[in-house]
Amino acid sequence: MSKSVCFLITEHPFLDARIFKKEAKSLSRQGYQVTMIVPRKNGYLFDVDGSIFHDQFRSPTFFHEGIKIITYEQMQLENQLKSLLYNLRSGDHTRFTDPLTLLGIEQQADIYHAHEFFSFYSGVGIKRALKIRGKRCKLIYDSHELEPDPLVMESRNTKQLKNETLTSMLDETDSVITVSQSIKSWYHKIRPDIPINVIYNSPPLTDNYNPGQGKQSDLTITYEGMIDSKRGSFQKLMDIAKLFNKRFDLKVRIIGGKKKSSNKQSLPIPPQIVDKVEFTGWLSYDSIPEAMQHSDIGWIDLDAEHSLNNRYAMPNKFFSYLNNGIPILTNQCNDMEKFIQTYQCGYIVKKRQAQAMDYVQALLHLHSNRKQIFDMSTNARNIMETHFSWEQMEDKLFDVYNRLNL
Repeated sequence: MSKSVCFLITEHPFLDARIFKKEAKSLSRQGYQVTMIVPRKNGYLFDVDGSIFHDQFRSPTFFHEGIKIITYEQMQLENQLKSLLYNLRSGDHTRFTDPLTLLGIEQQADIYHAHEFFSFYSGVGIKRALKIRGKRCKLIYDSHELEPDPLVMESRNTKQLKNETLTSMLDETDSVITVSQSIKSWYHKIRPDIPINVIYNSPPLTDNYNPGQGKQSDLTITYEGMIDSKRGSFQKLMDIAKLFNKRFDLKVRIIGGKKKSSNKQSLPIPPQIVDKVEFTGWLSYDSIPEAMQHSDIGWIDLDAEHSLNNRYAMPNKFFSYLNNGIPILTNQCNDMEKFIQTYQCGYIVKKRQAQAMDYVQALLHLHSNRKQIFDMSTNARNIMETHFSWEQMEDKLFDVYNRLNL
């Protein structure tokens, strides 16, 4: 008899690459019965680019690509931390009355897999309720990021409540999955005895890889993901292009862009480089490798000065670049820096907050050292083929589940 798995989600879109495209689909192929409980916004499900599914997925429960989807209206628990902590410390399940918990209890699943801080809370309530009913289930916390982040701008009281809430929830989980070695170490300091596994945000190995980065006279720098005035450093990327193009030819390719739900004006491209910047728009998950062809450098810029999560981050785009043999250019973030130094697959600007000119200097160095780009490109693809593609990460996921089933 196959085991049943229930994914608990409070924030992510239900088609999220890590949650749906990789983990849920992999477990389904492995023979697990997979259910996802996912949030709606004002009655509608939403896509990874922020757009609303007005004419699709209207039923409260449906199947999509073999996965059962159960929906509920998104809840806001951020302002209820004090009550949540009280509920956790009570040791009881009766105060867990949020819709995600109640729907989760109905599923009577063997394994619950929570993907955010607040869905983790619901997972604890579900586990308690089912135990009272004689059903013993296992709980996984899949920590996509470090939460709470001790460096972000939050009140001392909020940080304390979050830390105490996390500690209490970890006391009742059976396994933790996370996305970087540093986050794993962070949780081990809280719970040294808990099984914690790192499963990177790697894509499946693309089969249309064409090596040769750095061989053209110009350079193409690519950015993948969300980008606007606050996220993705759009203005900095435009400044890099303006400064570099005063001396050499640099093209910019942006795969993704703003959230479609955003009402803000379009991103302004400076007139002197308008012919150098290409927006592909939001693409399907399977179309990204093709859009990355003929890119020389993959760019990541995070504020590692004011966010420990950013210092520890290993974002989707990091492995997406490597998967296509694209060397990475990024600022000084602990885990990415260690990875790049270990596998010689990118270039680090040695600043936690790098400016446009810092990246320009790095690009000038790479422009004059084309063999370095080619070698880093080869290394990037090789390590994805041998160690870090989703095919390898999938085996780690199955191992986590196999251990829970013992």
